Amino acid sequence: MIKLLVGLGNPGTKYDDTRHNAGFWFIDQMAKQLGVNLQNDKAFHGLMARVTINGQHRWLLQPQTFMNLSGKSVSALAGFFKIQPEEILVVHDELDIVPGQAKLKLGGSHAGHNGLRDIHAQLGTANYWRLRLGVGHPGVKSEVINWVLAKPSLDHRIAIDQTIDRSLKALPELFKGDMTKAMMLIHTAEPKVAKPPKTTKPAPTQKTTPEIVPSPLTSNGSENQTS
Repeated sequence: MIKLLVGLGNPGTKYDDTRHNAGFWFIDQMAKQLGVNLQNDKAFHGLMARVTINGQHRWLLQPQTFMNLSGKSVSALAGFFKIQPEEILVVHDELDIVPGQAKLKLGGSHAGHNGLRDIHAQLGTANYWRLRLGVGHPGVKSEVINWVLAKPSLDHRIAIDQTIDRSLKALPELFKGDMTKAMMLIHTAEPKVAKPPKTTKPAPTQKTTPEIVPSPLTSNGSENQTS
């Protein structure tokens, strides 16, 4: 079961709305849903909150160390409360998944993500859960840094927010440890509302021009008039 939920991002208002802060967005929405406030805790190098659900403590964490030192915060809190790596869920932005989709997985490589890289190093293992929130890829590797540190388009932000809302519905399963059911809820996108079929306008009724019957003509082409 999941005891510690970590959202990755960079501190500071200049990064608030950037793709790299998608993990922060998740924790913000979760805290709002649970009715708790994140408080700065210097001992854990981040903003954190503790909630009690079904008689058991759960922790929310946003490291304030900047992305490439995220493991310092995660390991400090996990070590103090004796939380095992497999009881940790790290929520982060994922380039290889399109906005509107998310994937839940256990273990694996950090795939170049600096936040995951440091968590790997600080925990000494990759055996923790990740919730990968799709932010899309710029298409060119050299543009990745600028991409993740920029704001998504409005359409992409809406899609990411909808994914976060869908993923939050899996919290009861995550807390119980039913990861299979949690995956089903997270991986299944909400059905799109079908657009009504286009109605074909009836072809306009063509006005018929009345047939004009020519007047009788004389042999020389002039009208035959009577006196």
